[in-house]
Amino acid sequence: MRALLLSFVVALAACAHAETPRPEGFVDAAAVVPGLRLEMRYAGAHNFVGRRIDGYEAPVCILTREAADALAGAQAELASLGLGLKVYDCYRPQRAVADFARWAADLSDQSTKAEFYPNVDKSRLFELGYIAERSGHSRGSTLDLTLVNLATGAELDMGSPFDLFDARSWPSDETVSPTARANRMTLARVMQQHGFRPLREEWWHFTLVGEPYPQTYFDFPVR
Repeated sequence: MRALLLSFVVALAACAHAETPRPEGFVDAAAVVPGLRLEMRYAGAHNFVGRRIDGYEAPVCILTREAADALAGAQAELASLGLGLKVYDCYRPQRAVADFARWAADLSDQSTKAEFYPNVDKSRLFELGYIAERSGHSRGSTLDLTLVNLATGAELDMGSPFDLFDARSWPSDETVSPTARANRMTLARVMQQHGFRPLREEWWHFTLVGEPYPQTYFDFPVR
């Protein structure tokens, strides 16, 4: 009887966890930003973990309304240059961050090393800041993105792929080509003009200045 009761409690908790609703103030960014392209990496298997990440139930970009409106302005400016935005990640549930941490702690799983962290020992991912217990993405106003050719949808050369754990991913890295550096500068300039601040270590990462939930880490699923 005790085992049955425990199983029921666990199942009930899991159900409540899965059914956490999307709070008011969050929107589907694709419905706000015309022409926004999506490649939601953590909703599929092409990411550094190598599988769908906990909490991603659909390939949807969820953002706070404020971040989505600011992103629409950036997209409109880029369109005048024949460019557009492709998003890799937006709001990230706290349960996904915990999933990353579990993966990083499992040193026996090195299946994605060649693509995503070829020059870093997996045991140092926490120490070097590539994996953390919390992420600004969980506050709803941070996103990862790149530039695309508006006519063809082809990604521009940014010098390193998304989520490469390496110094080459720093926006200031000088080993990438002049074309890649120029593209990084274009992305950073436009995003900053529309209210986002960049991250020193990742050319693709931007957070809305004055984000509405600066101290709140959400855990509702992406769906």
